Amino acid sequence: MMNVWTSDKIDHYVTNIDASKDNVDLRQTISKLNNKIFQLDEIARENKRLKKLLEFGVTASHRKVLAQIVAWDSSSDFKIMRINKGLKAGIRLQSSVVTADGLVGYVYRLTENFADILTITDANNRVDGIVERVRAHGILEGRSHSKCQMKYVTRTEPIILNDQVITSGLGNIYPKGIKIGTVSRIERESYGITQRIEVSPSVDFSRVEEVIVLVSSGNAARQQEWSALDGKGSLGRK
Repeated sequence: MMNVWTSDKIDHYVTNIDASKDNVDLRQTISKLNNKIFQLDEIARENKRLKKLLEFGVTASHRKVLAQIVAWDSSSDFKIMRINKGLKAGIRLQSSVVTADGLVGYVYRLTENFADILTITDANNRVDGIVERVRAHGILEGRSHSKCQMKYVTRTEPIILNDQVITSGLGNIYPKGIKIGTVSRIERESYGITQRIEVSPSVDFSRVEEVIVLVSSGNAARQQEWSALDGKGSLGRK
């Protein structure tokens, strides 16, 4: 009787060990499948973003270069992002940079394989813009990570909240008609001839992962002119 009980106990113990091993194997398999699903979901999300980017419409005079953000410098003084494409990809200084949502900035410094983008939220970046509904002109300057200020807008212009602001095409950098943002605040003083307009960028800079660089045939000539003025063969910031 003792031998039968011991044998049954051993069989039960062995069975438990096998079941435990099966559970470990099953958990590992599930973990691998979950990781695979996560990777596939991430690829699907990336493909969706890239498809949206590539649908961005520009004139035939601009060539699109798709690039990924590889570094950020978001100090209190300036807002710069670095992309993984440079001279080898045909990018030139002053090339405009966009996402499917709107304007990001322009290329202000680059090497063979990388380029630095001065975003529109940087205080050193200035964009000539138009309030789309009333065609009022102004100059946008970066104020913070999430806002721009539109200056030199005539006080009598009937601008209202949520008006769309787009690039004017003036300044020889940004193509006309790229969405910049929406009017989020208006200040009209009792004196003076202008009004202060706050613009919230269309691009959520905290979520940018890929961008499109718009390269036009004029960028190379402008690069030579800027380099000549700089006197050092490279361009500094505005």
